[in-house]
Amino acid sequence: MRRTPAAIVSSAFFVAAPGTFAVLVPYWISGWRVRDPFPDPVMVPLRALGAILALAGLAVVVNAFVRFVVEGLGTPIPVAPPDRLVVGGLYRYVRNPMYVALLAAVIGQAMIFGDPRLLGYAAVVAAATYTFVRLYEEPNLRRRFGADYERYRARVPGWWPTVHPYRS
Repeated sequence: MRRTPAAIVSSAFFVAAPGTFAVLVPYWISGWRVRDPFPDPVMVPLRALGAILALAGLAVVVNAFVRFVVEGLGTPIPVAPPDRLVVGGLYRYVRNPMYVALLAAVIGQAMIFGDPRLLGYAAVVAAATYTFVRLYEEPNLRRRFGADYERYRARVPGWWPTVHPYRS
C-alpha cells in the first residue's frame, strides 16, 4: 500500500479503535468523574502517575500507528495489513507496544479518576487482546512473514518490554 492512503486509513482507524477502547468506553464507565477512594496523600501521586501512564500510552499508540505507515507501508487494520514486518521503533523492545500502551492509558485513567471499574475493564480488554494476538495475529504473521517473524518473535517479548533492542 502507498503511504498516503495508508496514513488516511490509519488516521480514521486511530479515532475508531483506540479512540473507542481507550477514550470512549472509559468515559462511559467512569464519566471522567474524580473519586477519592484513598486519602489525598495517596491520591495526588497516584493521579500524577496515572497522568504519566495515560499520556505515555497515547504517545506510544501514535508512534506505533506512524510506524505501520512509514515502515510497514500499511495500516494496523487486519484487512489492510502492512506489506513489511514492522520491527523498528518501539517494536524493537516489545512486539505489542500498541496494545500495551492502550492498556497503560486505561490503567492511567483508573488512577487519575480513582475508579476501580476501569481496572476491571482493563483486565477484560487485556484478556480479549491476548486472545486475539495468540489466535489471529501471531498465526497470520507467521504465514505472511515466515522465518523473519519467527526470528523476531524469538528475540522480542510480546508484552513486557526488554532493555535490549532487536536488531534485524
